[in-house]
Amino acid sequence: MMRNLSKREKYAVFSTAGLIGLIMIHQLIISPIIEARERMAKSLTERIKIRDDILKKKTEYETLKKSTTASALKFAQRKADFTLYSFLDGLAGEVKIKDHVNYMKPSTSTPKDSPYKISQVEMKLQDITMEQLTTYLYKVETSKNMVFVKRLSISKDNKETGFINAVLQVETSEV
Repeated sequence: MMRNLSKREKYAVFSTAGLIGLIMIHQLIISPIIEARERMAKSLTERIKIRDDILKKKTEYETLKKSTTASALKFAQRKADFTLYSFLDGLAGEVKIKDHVNYMKPSTSTPKDSPYKISQVEMKLQDITMEQLTTYLYKVETSKNMVFVKRLSISKDNKETGFINAVLQVETSEV
């Protein structure tokens, strides 16, 4: 059958066969290799992202663990008979503003699913200077008893200039 074909026709048949062979080699060998390489590159990118997320979570966990350990240590160092009310009252005497305490309202609450209770004291200070308030707040916030000011409201005293009134809510956790 090939003998009856002219040289030009044989060339066309061989060219077509070669082209079909190249297409088959591409479809059966080269294309799957390229697709596998792309899948591997995509998988590698995803795994690198997952690894980075895990490392980020590990860092967050270690930071939380250190914070928890530090908090537990501070709890252990706090006096066994510590109460927020008596701490704030004693601090007011130390800063010499005890006579300016209008009221102190203690309260406690227990958050859901927590072994700790939250102790709060709302207190109103009247006719004090900004310096006295600043000193008191500094001593509250820098104490080793894990006490912090949750809310603070300051207003000018209408009677005398230079004096202010403050209502603050102080909070701490207790076992």
